[in-house]
Amino acid sequence: MAAAGLGGYALAVASAACLAALLPVARADAVVSGLLVSFAVYLAAVLWVFAERSLTRMWLGIGAATAGCLALWVLLPANPAP
Repeated sequence: MAAAGLGGYALAVASAACLAALLPVARADAVVSGLLVSFAVYLAAVLWVFAERSLTRMWLGIGAATAGCLALWVLLPANPAP
């Protein structure tokens, strides 16, 4: 249950931040688009957590996806041109 709630939330927040920085549109549009996509990411993470049988694979998958999104977000320029 904790992986679904906390891990899914962490992945959704990381993907929203990453998408908001990646999208080549106005900042407000990128943030809204990133947040809208994060709902689908959260749903997919929760469904995957409850479908996975291995506790180790579940935490590694959520952690790796979250770390990947955060690493990409950190490596992106602070203010990309729209």
